[in-house]
Parts: sequence; C-alpha cells; structure tokens
Amino acid sequence: MNIPQQDRRKNLIKGGVLSLILITSPFLFYVYKFAPADQTHWDTFFGTIESGSFSNVQSLLHALFTKITFVLITGIWFLTSKNWWRFAILVPFTMFLFQLSGVISYKVKYMDEYDFWDSLPFILPIVFLVVYISYRLSVRKPKSTLDEEAKEEVRNMFSDEL
Repeated sequence: MNIPQQDRRKNLIKGGVLSLILITSPFLFYVYKFAPADQTHWDTFFGTIESGSFSNVQSLLHALFTKITFVLITGIWFLTSKNWWRFAILVPFTMFLFQLSGVISYKVKYMDEYDFWDSLPFILPIVFLVVYISYRLSVRKPKSTLDEEAKEEVRNMFSDEL
C-alpha cells in the first residue's frame, strides 16, 4: 500500500505548517508586551488600536491574544482529531469564541464571567450528543470484541499478502 509521492508531499507540507503554528502559538501570549502600557491609543502599521473599555492598549492585546491562542489551538485540535469524541472539543472552543467576541466588542466588562452562560445553549447539545454516542458505542460493542476484530483483521491482511 504505497502512498503517491504528491500525497506524501502535501501531508508533509500540512504537517509542517501545523507544527509551525503550534510551535509559535505560545509566543502569541507575549505579543501584548510590544504595546505601550500607558496609552489608550496606539498607532501601528496595521492601523490605530484603541483600548476601548480596557485601561490601556497592553491590557486589550493581552486579553485578545490570549483568547486567539486558545481558539487557534482548540480549532486545530478539533480539525486534526480522528476520534469520535472530537465533538467534545467544541465545548471549550465555543467558550473561547464567546470570550473572544467579548474582547472584540469592548462592551462586556467581565467577559470571562458571563460568556459561559451565553455559550451554554450551544454547549449543552454537544455534551448530550457526545454522551449519547458514548453510551451507544459502549452498549453496541464491548471493547474486547473490538480488540478481537482488529486482531483478526490484521491476521487476515498479513495472510493475504503471503
């Protein structure tokens, strides 16, 4: 079972980009240190950044990049996971998105406190779905049966090749 050269190259590039993003993600936590701690406006080549309801631009960027980092990491985790329970990752992902929207909107004074309750209508169906799937899988096939089927499949695969 050979993988074509072009598919290997695509997988290598995708893996390299994902690795680079994951390796550099901790540094996103420290972007705020480049912002002035004593100003409410900061002119950059991206445009002017205003602190809004935050005390200064540095506080805004700290909150913003903290939430962006968590959204990025949980998003990558969800997209790259092959497990059936990957939908459970949507629970923290949804909470981080709501918190990020609170930072961006500038109107929410205590963003981390109330975003859980705002995201609850989205989180509960996901939790119920994951619990239901888990129950159905445990009732349908016990683990020992799955292990035996996997071993049998491997034996059949190797016996066909010989």
